Amino acid sequence: MTTPAPVPFAQAHLSSRAVIALSGPDWRALMQGLITQDVETLAMGELRLGAILTPQGRLLYDLFIAGTEGGALLDVAAQHREAIILRLTMYRLRAKVEIAASDLTVTAIFPADETLRADEGFFRDPRLPALGARAYGLAAAPTTGEDAYDAYRLALGAPGPADWLSDKTYPIEANFDLLNGIDFKKGCFVGQETTSRMKRRGTIKTRMLPIVFDGPAPAFGAEILAGELRAGEVLSGHDGRAMAALRLDRIEAGGLTVDGRPVSVDRPDWMPAA
Repeated sequence: MTTPAPVPFAQAHLSSRAVIALSGPDWRALMQGLITQDVETLAMGELRLGAILTPQGRLLYDLFIAGTEGGALLDVAAQHREAIILRLTMYRLRAKVEIAASDLTVTAIFPADETLRADEGFFRDPRLPALGARAYGLAAAPTTGEDAYDAYRLALGAPGPADWLSDKTYPIEANFDLLNGIDFKKGCFVGQETTSRMKRRGTIKTRMLPIVFDGPAPAFGAEILAGELRAGEVLSGHDGRAMAALRLDRIEAGGLTVDGRPVSVDRPDWMPAA
């Protein structure tokens, strides 16, 4: 693959991410039946968001899949890479697919810039245009840290891996359907039945949304109240802002508190009002 050249934008090395390389004639068939995203139409230089779900439809592992010449790169949580390789190997059976850990680094380049080109090794972030691009094996040294990138992502209202615990969250609750992480037309994948039913019936009671407040972030898992009713819980965050899993039917009236402190929802522009 092309080694990306240095770029004059903020570049954050994402040490929390790692890469798996896929190759062989059957790699698309393997991934197509396993993840939430369509890979049959994935082009070289294109990046798509997807997830591996449990059979019950809960989010197990998130991933980006990058089309390369003759295969693909999986951009995954570093702490889960070995488990993902094991799972892919289990599903491979007799398929002609090579699955290998790669030493390529993962770099986020942000904000968005139209000069970053796929044929130069930059993959546009499929979630939101403002999230910029990702690169694998970027030669240039980072110009900022992963914390800065996470703060930027949170400012745009996009949840990240720190906001879902493995096997606890449905992908729609983590907004994968709104951030181009689920292809509802692709056919069967593990966990598809539950995912499709939630979307079709509109039974989406909880979504991840940013909240704002004064002072330091509440503890992860801190209860959010609407009056005396539970409205959700705090997820990852920093001073003044955090992601939260919120009951949609209990937040419209406002008056939310966490540990006695007032908080308010900052619904991002890309999220539909209803």
